[in-house]
Amino acid sequence: MWQELIQEVRVAQMGVQILFGFLLTVVFTEKYDDLTDTDQTIYLVTVVLGACATGALIGPVSLHRLVSGRRVKPQAVRLASRLTLLGLVLLLATTTASLLLILRVATHDGFVPYLVAGVVGWYLLCWFALPLWTRHRHTSK
Repeated sequence: MWQELIQEVRVAQMGVQILFGFLLTVVFTEKYDDLTDTDQTIYLVTVVLGACATGALIGPVSLHRLVSGRRVKPQAVRLASRLTLLGLVLLLATTTASLLLILRVATHDGFVPYLVAGVVGWYLLCWFALPLWTRHRHTSK
């Protein structure tokens, strides 16, 4: 289970690190000063969420490195799995806030929250609902 978990974490890590790296550059652009106070607040929240997601998704790697050989693999797998799930929730929040900010700046339209809600619904379906349904439907009790 440990090897599968680490492979899953690698995929999520790459996504969050690319997103977080992009977010870090925004504040240094000329356009940042033109953002409204609300948009700057959304940006700051997004950066903090991205930092937290990065920490949670890198946590399992650090955990593995620090406890390797200590005969605590079952406990480490459970903790790493929880960190990964937390990281995915934080990645969902980061992606949502990023999308909200980008669409607010790009369109200034009232439909933005509805569009973002639709995308979040899609993420929830793909990342959580379908896997939980599959687990419930196809695992023995």
